[in-house]
Amino acid sequence: MASLPHELLGRVHNVDIVIERRPSAMDRKMAGIGPGRLLLGLYHGVPLTHRGENYNLVPPDKISIYQEPIEAICATDEEVRDQVRKTVLHELAHYFGIDDDRLEELGLG
Repeated sequence: MASLPHELLGRVHNVDIVIERRPSAMDRKMAGIGPGRLLLGLYHGVPLTHRGENYNLVPPDKISIYQEPIEAICATDEEVRDQVRKTVLHELAHYFGIDDDRLEELGLG
């Protein structure tokens, strides 16, 4: 988290970032990811761009980072740190309302 841009983090409110061993079946279903594909992270919440004026008194949004899939694609601790950073940024983009298609266009998919 310390390596993320402060301008970005200053705009993030009421979001928990948690590490989980692996995604649950429900997480995979929510992400539209089948059993043969890796899911590295998932944003659980309502993106800022979809919140109306009556959006209040809700529990925090959550970003799950999945340890085992990340470790499966990384060979060193440095690669793990880089992948976690990239995954957190990807999921924060969803918090800001950027979808996967747009992230692919931006080269961040």
